[in-house]
Formats: sequence, structure tokens, C-alpha cells
Amino acid sequence: MTTQFDNIFHGAGKVPGRIRFSEAGLGWKPNGEGATVTVPSEQMRSFAWLRVARGFQLRITLGDEGEDGEGEGEGTRATFEGFQRDDHDRVAQVVRVAYRSALETIDLSLWGWNWGSADVEERDMTFRVRGKPAFAIPLSNVANSNIAGRTEVSMEFINAEEQAPEQNTGASSGGAGLPFNGPRKNRTDELVEMRLYIPGSIDKEEGEERDENEDGDDDEEESAASAFHRAIRAKADIGQVTGDSILVFKEVLVLTPRGRYDIDLFSQFLRLRGKTYDYKILYSSITQLFLLPKADDIHVLFVVALEPPIRQGQTRYPYLVLQFPREEEMDGELNLDEETIQTKYEGKLKKRYEEPTFRIVTNLFRVLSGQKVHVPTEFTNSQGRESVRCNVKANDGALYPLNKSLIWVSKQPVVVAYSNIVQIVFSRVGGAVASAKTFDLRVVTRSSGDYTFQSLSREELDSLHAFFSERKIHVKNELTDEAISATVDTLLSDDDDKAVGGDDDDEEEEDEDFDADSDDDGGSPSEASSDDDAEDEEEEKKPLKKQKTS
Repeated sequence: MTTQFDNIFHGAGKVPGRIRFSEAGLGWKPNGEGATVTVPSEQMRSFAWLRVARGFQLRITLGDEGEDGEGEGEGTRATFEGFQRDDHDRVAQVVRVAYRSALETIDLSLWGWNWGSADVEERDMTFRVRGKPAFAIPLSNVANSNIAGRTEVSMEFINAEEQAPEQNTGASSGGAGLPFNGPRKNRTDELVEMRLYIPGSIDKEEGEERDENEDGDDDEEESAASAFHRAIRAKADIGQVTGDSILVFKEVLVLTPRGRYDIDLFSQFLRLRGKTYDYKILYSSITQLFLLPKADDIHVLFVVALEPPIRQGQTRYPYLVLQFPREEEMDGELNLDEETIQTKYEGKLKKRYEEPTFRIVTNLFRVLSGQKVHVPTEFTNSQGRESVRCNVKANDGALYPLNKSLIWVSKQPVVVAYSNIVQIVFSRVGGAVASAKTFDLRVVTRSSGDYTFQSLSREELDSLHAFFSERKIHVKNELTDEAISATVDTLLSDDDDKAVGGDDDDEEEEDEDFDADSDDDGGSPSEASSDDDAEDEEEEKKPLKKQKTS
């Protein structure tokens, strides 16, 4: 006996096809190009019929693995949808006669309520209303889960197979904020994040092991949101065991998003594991890498550009900013055999590392992501540094002129490619006493608006002007000799008046004291928490030690 249905979709596929049932199993063939799917009857364990967006779905629970890989492990599923309501009786008869089984009908909740119960099962997160499932999210599609406060849990979804390889070139060819190429009208909507509000608390189970990244309090209760978050991480493909990672970096200081994270490097992605947030980042999401020395000669910054960015609540972080002490060394061994290093990574990695930590991190990120590392090579300021101090609005940071781009590093870095710059304007801050000592640098771009870097030292004007002129960038200097001369005369006149009046305020000395005591980690002092500042100060007082990996 053979039964056939047309216009049936396999799984979440977008191409319809033809499905045919027989006593030996079933086969599905797409209408056009694509692979044929076959499922032998001995793999089929149970059958379910339910309403979905594209008509009705036949869900088959599978057992042992078959030759086509569809039955990979106990409890996996094959789904086919696009059936009509009238097809139920025919499908039920095929299942009963050909496979000696019953077709279970799953009744869904159609109330339209957005409150109910969320249950983490073996394969799905099922949301139920009045005891009936409203929808189910396959846990295999959950790329990341975070908890905000005590009541809100977010789940992020990333389909790595659909990420275009062109996105790993350092430029976003899909348009601003668009992850895929092609005309906008031809792109389909895709669920990228879901948030659940889970109030209340539950009793901790006796003997329950706490996650190593969560606070180890001794309370007998924990929030229901925290328990749900742990269940998602345990079931979804988020928390792979450390033994499967290539290398682990412990307690890395990350300035953006601020905190200390363990960094687990896997073959296709990396994980940032903190006390509150846990991120899974695909190497295909990394578009640029920057290795930048800090002006304190003690630390180096490693900046990782991401597309799409990671998020904490409503805040998006398109850049990771990692900070490492220059002299900190690390002794670690990669969890890779020599054959894999020579074949898959073309000998660009070493089996064992014993060198400064920032060099190991830079080398691994460069090889695993396939991106070049940008470093300052030609520009030096009046003091021989590779950067100049300046502000963007109220945020203090450091501006690094590189060979092909400008990067300003603070709490939220700014990167401007020279190819996108129309002109650079040096302008004087009008009317202020400090106008003879500082100037503003305004960058006019073709596509991303203007960027204004404020309060640059007057001593940096000549070196910046020469650097940009060598790169054929149009430079407009509004700091005319007449304007500067007039400003200096005004300042001298003001100083004479202050001397007569007995006002001994020395503004230059105050500025120097501020620079010496200011935090060079980026961001304004008001934005950094007192705990973070104390932690950084304590870290710099400690003697540098070798870092060991697990």
C-alpha cells in the first residue's frame, strides 16, 4: 500500500515537496533542488497530529539512527507540515495499517493568552495555557539564555547555518543591521529573541549542584526565573562541558560589557561565562580585531567587532573590549591533536603556549575567526604614544589612528574607515579659556553621519594633520593663525587681570592632576560602578602571576 500527499514541507524548510508512505517507511522529495528524506519504518516510535502555522503537522518520534542520519539518537523527531484538515483520516489509516501505531491528536490552546506556564522538557520549551500547549520552542535552536534581575529570562535564537559567509569579511554587505544579503522585500521575518516574565520563588532541591558562575548563597529558596534559566542552559546547546573546548581563559577583565568572564574557545564558537550573563558568539559573527596598547604602558586592549552584536536587555554591544596586563604570562595546552592543528588550522596554532596572555588570545582569535588583527604602526603623538586622549560627548577615551581606520576606545567604541570619510575638520572651541590648549576633530562620513572628538591637546594638531594628509584624506583646518593669536592675547589679558585681583587658580596644573588620576579604562567616571573601580585598583596592586588554564 502506498499513500501520497503533495505540497508538504519538511521541518522548517521553505520548499514544498511530495511525501509518500509505504510499509517500508516514508520518503519526502522536494519540488526542485534539494535532498530527499527517507525514514525507515523500524525507526518510527510514535505519531502526533497538531495544528501549526502552515496547516497541520505530522510529528514522528524516532529511535535508532538510520543511514540518512534522520534518526540520530533516541527521542529525535521528524516533522512534516502542510497537511489539510481533511487529510487526518487518511494519515491515521496509513499509520494504523502500515506502521501498527495510533495517530495521537494534540489539542493546542487557542485562547490567545500571553500568560501560562513554561515547562522545560527534554527537547522543547513548551508554553501551556490552561494545561494545553500554546507553542513549543525546540531547545536546539536556543543559542543563549540570560536572566535580568529576579523575574525575567531571555532566550536568543541564532541559526548558524543561515549566516552568510560574506558577513565574515569585516564589512556588512547586507545593509545597516541586516544579517543577510539580498533585497529587503525578499527577506522573511525570523524570531531572534523571546523574553518570559517568571515571578515567584521555589525551594531549592536537596543536594542540588549550583552553577559555578552563579552566586553561591545559602538561601533555601531561589527565584523561579533563576531555576528556569538553569534548566534552559542545562538542556539547550549552550553549556558544553569544559573538556570539549580548545582552551579556557579564566577571569578575563572585559570592559565592554563590563565584568569578569571565563572565555571558552570551541571550534565554531566561543562562550563568555559570567556570574549573571552567558554569551555564545559564533566566529562567523566576528568582523574585525584590534590589538591596542594603552597609554599607561601596563595594559593592552583587545577589541572584537561583532555583527550581529550581543545584548544585555535593550543595550546592544557591537564590540567586546578585553583588557590584559602586558606582563601577565600564561601556560596552556590546546585540546587539539597535532594532525588537526596541521590539517584544519594549517599549522597556524601551537600545541602548547607559554607566553604573554594577550598574545595567545590574539593568535587564537585570529586563526579561529579568520580575521586580520589591526594594530597601530605609523602614528605617534607628541609624547611618542600610539593614541591621543579625547572625548566623545561626556565620555573620555583614546583615539587610535590606524592604517585603514580610526578607532576610539571607551565604553562604546567607535570605528570609522578612511574609505568612508569625506573630510576631517580641525576646529577651535570658541570662547572658552581652554580654547588655546585644545581643539575638536570632526569626521564627516559618507554614510554614517558625523563624529566629533573633543578636547584634543593642541600639541597633537601637527602630527594628526600630517598623518591624515599622507593618507590622501581631505583635511580642513579652521584653526587659523589670526584666531589663535587673538585667543592667546585674550588669555594673557585675563591672566594679568587675575594677577592684579589676587586670583591664583592655576588651571593648567588642575588639568594635569586630573589626567594623572583619571581612569584610562574608558567611559566617564560617573558611569563606572564603585565596585568595578575598586576591583581594577586591587588588580593593579597585586603582583603579576602566571595564569593557568583548565
